[in-house]
Amino acid sequence: MIEETSHPGSPTLVEDLLLLLFQPRSGTIAGENTLFYVLAGAVLAELALADRVTMADRRTVKIVEGRAPSDDLLRSAWDYLSEKPRGVQTVLAAIGPELRKPVLERLVERGDITREDRKMLGLFRTTSLRDGGTGRRARLLEEVRQVLVDGAEPSARVAALAALLSGSGTLPQFYRDIPWTTPVITRAKELEQGNWGAGAAAEAVTRTVTATVVNSVIVTTTVIPRS
Repeated sequence: MIEETSHPGSPTLVEDLLLLLFQPRSGTIAGENTLFYVLAGAVLAELALADRVTMADRRTVKIVEGRAPSDDLLRSAWDYLSEKPRGVQTVLAAIGPELRKPVLERLVERGDITREDRKMLGLFRTTSLRDGGTGRRARLLEEVRQVLVDGAEPSARVAALAALLSGSGTLPQFYRDIPWTTPVITRAKELEQGNWGAGAAAEAVTRTVTATVVNSVIVTTTVIPRS
């Protein structure tokens, strides 16, 4: 069980991902039907980027001993894996369902997203989400756009973020900022496979773990819902 407790000042990758998936024009979050798989993928990717997990074999992930994270969201996933190595898709299904609420709460606490209560037809109270005006979503989106559209060399973190966006199947919804063109699709697929370029300083094993995570997200968000 993930508890909503204090957390470090720096946003986690899963916070950045949810903030990008938030659509300010509609007040909705893209890909809600399979969101928990994608958020769980971001948690695993961050653990990999920080060398806190690694691959036990081609499909199984395990912890790196002595590398427990202090962040509550990451620690919950790390503790689950500390019991024994597990298949990536198993981990996504286990840790994902409880992530949306605490991650959204963090974004609200930071002011990146605000909640607006209002009544529908003067009777029913609803809560809508609005952009908080911090500019952080716009900065994140610009970093991803530069990588996918302009061909900029990404940092490992931005490469993972772009790969997860692509793997989630939501990238076409960003067409106003990231044109859905053949070069963009090609670059996004390269990032999904861990081909990040020389600028993304990350060990080969980290890229492998992240690529495995992203491709597991693709499977769970496309194949499984249709079965």
